[in-house]
This record gives sequence, C-alpha cells and structure tokens, in this order.
Amino acid sequence: MPIYEYQCQECGNTFEYLVIGKPDPECSECHSKKVCRQMSACGFFSKGAGGETIKSTAATSSCGGCSASSCAGCGH
Repeated sequence: MPIYEYQCQECGNTFEYLVIGKPDPECSECHSKKVCRQMSACGFFSKGAGGETIKSTAATSSCGGCSASSCAGCGH
C-alpha cells in the first residue's frame, strides 16, 4: 500500500496519505477534497561491494541531472 504526498489547493497544506483501495484523500487541515498529488523523492538502502549499507535518495543518485520521473525511466 503506497503512501503518497498531496498538497491542498484550498489552504496549501502538504500531507501524506496511505492509499488503500481507491484513493480519496482530503486535506488533514481544512478537510477539502481539492488536493493534488505531489512528486516525491524516494529513499532506499542498498549493499555496497564490501557489504556496507548505503543510504541514498533519488536526489543523490548518480543520475542527479536526469529529467525522467523515476529511475526506471532512463534505463540506468
């Protein structure tokens, strides 16, 4: 079940929403249904060559200048 980030178009509040089934989020501050899903950078852990854990995010990956919407989009 993914967690998405939304921004309210009424009050500007940014909040996260756990999507279960059909997404129908409302603002956690003003309860408006006029919300827009935001693009979020994901974080992940991987194992390095020596077995050490490496923490990374999409923003700090080797494709920092990439304009694709996800790492899968550019094939690297």
